[in-house]
Amino acid sequence: HRRGKKRAKRRRRRSTEPESTFADGMALLMEPGSEPLTEGEKADLAAIAAIKESAAREYREEGNQFVKKGRKHYPDAVDCYTKAIAQMGALAAPNPDASVLFANRAHVNLLLGNHRRALDDAEQAVRLSPSNLKAHYRAAKAALALDQLPQAASFCRRGLEHDPANEELKKFLAQVEAQQRERDLKRAKVAQAISAAKDLAAAIEKRGLRLGKAAYQELTGVKKPTLDEQGVLHWPVLLLYPEVMSSDFIEDFPETDLFSDHLDVMFSASSPPLPWDENHAYTRDAIELYCQV
Repeated sequence: HRRGKKRAKRRRRRSTEPESTFADGMALLMEPGSEPLTEGEKADLAAIAAIKESAAREYREEGNQFVKKGRKHYPDAVDCYTKAIAQMGALAAPNPDASVLFANRAHVNLLLGNHRRALDDAEQAVRLSPSNLKAHYRAAKAALALDQLPQAASFCRRGLEHDPANEELKKFLAQVEAQQRERDLKRAKVAQAISAAKDLAAAIEKRGLRLGKAAYQELTGVKKPTLDEQGVLHWPVLLLYPEVMSSDFIEDFPETDLFSDHLDVMFSASSPPLPWDENHAYTRDAIELYCQV
């Protein structure tokens, strides 16, 4: 009698298994890309797809809730979106649902500062649904954070092709273009400065001159020689008066000028007396000039 009860229990356990278990297993074992041959296989595949779609929605909603809870839960949100994407299977464009998942994960990666991952996700979202404006915007933000200004502008323009009136994309594009103009201007200034420095060095070398270590910078600052458009060198010149511990500084002394020309102006009879020359000893005729180059 006891053996009969045990066999009955075993039979009851077997009878509780779903009838489609074997068929589901066969559907799961089908070769990738192969078509279902029977109505049963088609039904099984449809059921599996429905289960995965439902799971993806649940993971997506759970991820959204984690995002709302704040930064502490952002990694959990990324994990949920990743699981949801995994339920989607092979991703071929167009796929708006998968695009939303990638765009959502890109959003959280942006919040976490994972800009490279955010850009990869946003690019995938755009590929799966070119009309996903949030994906374009997040791709642009990630590209800007990675200092890829042309790419950021491209995402904005491509998004505006789908919605020319989108204010968010228009404002961000203006911001990116402003930064690009500023960068181009800085690069142009640097290139101009490098070119000017090369021309100056060539002019000094051509004249057979050698520059030593800068001296008296406490009196002259960082003033440097320049080369004008006519190819004339302009030097900073310091005049020292050791007897009275004073000095004069001529910031722009063209190589075509003579010292006498400057002295004639500085110490002429019509020039006002120098404040440090109380005895009026420094006159044009009394000055002796020694030049060190």
